[in-house]
Amino acid sequence: MGIASRAGLRDWLRAPGSLSRRLARLGQRFEVQVLSQRIAPLRQLERRALGLPRRGLSLVREVILRVDGRPLVWARSALHQSALAGPWRALKGLGHRPLADLLYHDKRVSRSELQPRRLSRCGHTRRHMQRQWLQATGLEASAQMLWSRNSVFRRCGAELRVMELFTPELERHRPGNLRRRRQR
Repeated sequence: MGIASRAGLRDWLRAPGSLSRRLARLGQRFEVQVLSQRIAPLRQLERRALGLPRRGLSLVREVILRVDGRPLVWARSALHQSALAGPWRALKGLGHRPLADLLYHDKRVSRSELQPRRLSRCGHTRRHMQRQWLQATGLEASAQMLWSRNSVFRRCGAELRVMELFTPELERHRPGNLRRRRQR
């Protein structure tokens, strides 16, 4: 993906607040397709982002966010397993609801700065996403699907890392403003 493609996604990569709410505004039906939710070893970038030691397990949740049936975002969230008994225990029962339901309705949750990142075309995360994408959608993931945004949410001292990987289709849409509309 070239500079122009990143520029087309720039607003999405930097848009604060709930990605789910922004996506839902693009169509009639917003869905969260859960691909996997499991205990797994921490990956290096996740350990670094969460400030954790080299060893340990995490709860990993991987989803595809769809609008009117179209898959637009692959997302992966990870947190240290110990946080499941504490501040993030509600994650276990989230099911097909968006993660935003836990993140944006609790004043105790804060978010780090959004970090755009280009995935390696041959890296582990990209290969893993491609396998899941094909299995879930029946389609090959776009070769241009390389730009993600990463952030860490904190609640009561426990951290949750979220990575969202965007399809190039989003370049044609603006993320829009999420300010509340005034009641008349």
